[in-house]
Amino acid sequence: MFFYHALQINEAQCTGCSRCMKICPTEAIRIHDNAAAISESRCIDCGKCFKICPSKAIYIKQDDFESIFNFPCRVALIPSVFLGQFPNDISVSRIYAILQEIGFTHVFETDSSTTVYTNAKNRYFVEHKDNLPHISTFCPAIVRLIQVKFPGLVDNLIPIKAPIDITAMYVRKKFKEEKIYKDDEVGIFYITPCAAKIAAVKSPVGEDKSNVDGVINMDALYNRVWKRIKEQGSSYKETKLPIAQLSSDSILTSLTNGERRMSIARHSYAIDEIDNVIEFLEKIENDEIEDVEFLELRACDQSCAGGNLTCNNRFLTCEKMFARARYVADKERNGERTRESEMEKEHEYLLHNMSLGEIEPRSMLSLDSDISKALEKMNKINTLRDKLPQKDCGICGAPTCDAFAEDIVCHNRDIEECIFMKGC
Repeated sequence: MFFYHALQINEAQCTGCSRCMKICPTEAIRIHDNAAAISESRCIDCGKCFKICPSKAIYIKQDDFESIFNFPCRVALIPSVFLGQFPNDISVSRIYAILQEIGFTHVFETDSSTTVYTNAKNRYFVEHKDNLPHISTFCPAIVRLIQVKFPGLVDNLIPIKAPIDITAMYVRKKFKEEKIYKDDEVGIFYITPCAAKIAAVKSPVGEDKSNVDGVINMDALYNRVWKRIKEQGSSYKETKLPIAQLSSDSILTSLTNGERRMSIARHSYAIDEIDNVIEFLEKIENDEIEDVEFLELRACDQSCAGGNLTCNNRFLTCEKMFARARYVADKERNGERTRESEMEKEHEYLLHNMSLGEIEPRSMLSLDSDISKALEKMNKINTLRDKLPQKDCGICGAPTCDAFAEDIVCHNRDIEECIFMKGC
């Protein structure tokens, strides 16, 4: 299976310090010739290495902003967390207007599909109570984590598209019905807060092709918008948002507890930050925690507000999003329609077209296609583990002695590279 990876390493800039190797949750990084290398079969694009790299040698690939102009119709799909990057005195309508000034013809918030997404998950919960706990597929880094590290839980993933894909599907249908643009004239670009969602668009799990044409890094677009705000200064005249705002629930979906609070499951947990997620899934796998019905798992601290491509402090971003949700909630109580109402007429269409195909486990370590040879290599790995010092010092270029043993058997390392085994 092909898996696109947004995380890349500039070897010329890498100093081989091994900090990324030691922090990687799936042991996807090795140090070769004083430079880090990422294993494509293990990487889940969580971005922990990107955040910790002191030399900035790890970077995240994105589509060139100018590529939006390859399409007559240019749609920006923005998550609500993007709007949370800006100060409170910068209105939603102003950001929408600037996005159109810099090149986009239309702007949609991905979280506007939250209602149909939630209804689909709750319907799935009612129809599949024999396979608990159900695990959300909202965060693509978590989906890949389960594929590579917890393959026994793959069947627990809810096979439903994430809001980004549902909204993109709605946008394509909308323009097709309007008959203003041909389908290949509509370019949909997602503004991403993290590397994992870039990978999810480029090589989606459970479907052949994404409805999204490109991905723009949030920090890059934020800088473009902020530059325009500075240029406008106080001369800007506020205009009313031409469309309704999101509902308060939708605004908060991408934050921790955003899905859990709308789930009908009685026993559920919302867990963020990848190491916390791994610790909890290990307990689930070992039957240490029982009666769990639904899990909302996110790879980043504070969920999407803590994504590795966001620009501002995650806690301040959360507070801004809560402030916007409170503002909208007051309008909802006064009977004002929300953005989700636009999708009401397509509710059934979306529900019937948002299922994912089979989500398969993904092997981190393929020893051999021949079972007998694979078992023989596994025995060699176990024998080597007993010989190695189990100090996990990382000097050999592998994160642990166990990982080093695997590398030796796979002919990626020599036992002499262990300082404790030289001459043995």
